[in-house]
Amino acid sequence: LGMFSELKFPVPWGHVAAKAWGHLEGHPVLCLHGWLDNANTFDKLIPLLPKGFYYVAMDFSGHGLSSHRPAGCPYHFLDYVTDVRRVAAALQWRRFTLMGHSMGGAVAGMFCFLYPEMVDKLILLESIGFLLAPEDTEAWLKSKRRVIDRLLSLEAKQQTPKARSPEAALQRLLEANSHLTAEGGAILLQRGATETPAG
Repeated sequence: LGMFSELKFPVPWGHVAAKAWGHLEGHPVLCLHGWLDNANTFDKLIPLLPKGFYYVAMDFSGHGLSSHRPAGCPYHFLDYVTDVRRVAAALQWRRFTLMGHSMGGAVAGMFCFLYPEMVDKLILLESIGFLLAPEDTEAWLKSKRRVIDRLLSLEAKQQTPKARSPEAALQRLLEANSHLTAEGGAILLQRGATETPAG
């Protein structure tokens, strides 16, 4: 397992980088690095692990060879979880093992909590995983999973914006915002819409 290959997955702000060891047919294991760390943290460990697995160690956004998020965009915990979801989707992994070190372990724990059907085993190295007050669990789970799934499905669609006539645009704005008057809607559209050759 000494030899590895470099992988790159496109994301809206660039790419997420990863390195992979083993054979594609092996059972998939996604390895998540710790705070201010990168995928190379697993270089010495992977060769000591059982063969017959396909190990992929990703660089979180802004780490290693992965693109940084745009300037001024924070790096929230849930964004790292979303990075994991993106990589799993790019690899077309339906079910896999997660191995996380330190902060990567907390991200792995949160991912397991949100997508339990996708993870068969969780391996934590120097990490407590992810803890949540019991009374918050259900609401948190629903809302966070919805946010990530919706974001990824919107990105997958990536349609060009529709052009509408000024009247149709106003009509749509008023339907979506029942509290707006026609006059108020027209005022907002002056600055909120752009005229193109198509409409």
